[in-house]
Amino acid sequence: MTTAASLQRRGLQARAFHGVSRLFGGLRKALDSALPPPVRLLQLGSAFWHSRALYVAARLDLATTLGDARLAPAELAARAGIDPDACARLLRFLVAVGVFEMDCDARVANNAVSAALRSDRRDSVRQLVLMHNAPEMTRAWTEALEDAVRCGGVPFERVHGCPLYDYLDGHPAFDRLFARAMDEVGALAGDAFVTALAWDRFDRVIDLGGGKGAKAAAILQAHPRLHATIVDRPAVVEQARAWWQEPPRRVAAARVAFVEGDLLHDTLPLASGPRDVFLLSAVLHGLDETAATCLLRRVRDAVGDSGAVVVVMELVLPDHGVDAAAASIDMQMFVGTSGRERTRAEWAALAAAAGFGIKEIVRMPSIGELIVLCKSASGSRPN
Repeated sequence: MTTAASLQRRGLQARAFHGVSRLFGGLRKALDSALPPPVRLLQLGSAFWHSRALYVAARLDLATTLGDARLAPAELAARAGIDPDACARLLRFLVAVGVFEMDCDARVANNAVSAALRSDRRDSVRQLVLMHNAPEMTRAWTEALEDAVRCGGVPFERVHGCPLYDYLDGHPAFDRLFARAMDEVGALAGDAFVTALAWDRFDRVIDLGGGKGAKAAAILQAHPRLHATIVDRPAVVEQARAWWQEPPRRVAAARVAFVEGDLLHDTLPLASGPRDVFLLSAVLHGLDETAATCLLRRVRDAVGDSGAVVVVMELVLPDHGVDAAAASIDMQMFVGTSGRERTRAEWAALAAAAGFGIKEIVRMPSIGELIVLCKSASGSRPN
C-alpha cells in the first residue's frame, strides 16, 4: 500500500518498467507458441548446450580478452591461449544465440549481451554464470533433481551431504566464488533499489547477510550522511574489510562498521531509533518457513521498541499466472536450498508469523521489490 509516509520514489518509472516487461513476456510466449511443439521441446531439451558453452566462454574470460576490439577468432584464440578451430566453433554457436556479434568478415566483437561477461565491467554477471554452472551446483541438477521431486528434500544436500551454507564453510574456493556471485546479483537490479526508496529518511542501514556490502556501498555513495553496519559470516566480513579499502568505496569506509556472525544464531545489532533501517537482501528466499520466521523474529527483537523498519529486497511472485524469470529463480532455490520465492500473500503470512506487518511494497524498475516491514500494532510476539 502507499500512504502519506510512503518510502516509494520514482513510482512512475517502476510502473513503466513492469508494463514493458509484461509486454515483452507476452511477445515471447507468442513466439514460443508459434513453434511446432516437437521443435519447442527439443529447443528446451537442448538448452543446457547454451549454458555449457556460455560457462566455457566465461571460464576462458573471452569477453574480457576481446574487450573493445574486433578480432578474427584465430586472433582471439591466440590471445586467450586456446585452440583456434575450437574457439571459432564456440564463438559461432554463441553468436547464433545472441552472445557476441560477428561481421561479414567473420570477425567477432562484444555486443551488449557478451559485454556483461567482461570482468572489467561494473554490470558484469560473469561470476554468477560461473557459480550457477560450477560442478558443485550442476551436480545437484543432474544427479539429484529427479529424486528430490519424487521424494522431497534438497538436491544440493542429497549430493553433498550438507546444506549449502555448511558446504561453503568447508570449501573456501567455492565460498569465494559464491560471495562474488552474490555481489553480482545487484547487477541484475542495477542501482534501482537506491533510487526507488527514500533512504534519506534514515541515518543507519543495518545490512544483514549483505556480503561485502555492495548494496550498502551504493546507498552510502548516494547519501553521504548515512552510515552502515554490515553483518555476515566471518570469512565474508574478512573480504569485505579489504573491499571497502579500494576506491571508490574508501571514501565511505569511515561510515561503515562490520559485525561477524551467523544471522540465525549470533546476536544481531540493536536498533537505536526510528532512523535505523534493517536491510535483508536475497536472504530470506534461501530459508524455509521455519528458519525464515526465526530470522525475522530475531530481527524483530533487534528492532525492539525503536520504531526502526525492515526492508526486505526479494522477488514477489504473482498471485495468479506465471512469471518466467521468477519461476526460474524459484527452481534454483529448490535445487540449492530449502528456501523458495514467495507471493505477496506468502510474504504477508511470513511477516505476520514473526510479528511484522507489511507497510508497503516499493516497486523498482527492475526485478525484485522492496518489502517494507513494521512491527505489528499489537506489539506482542507470536508464539
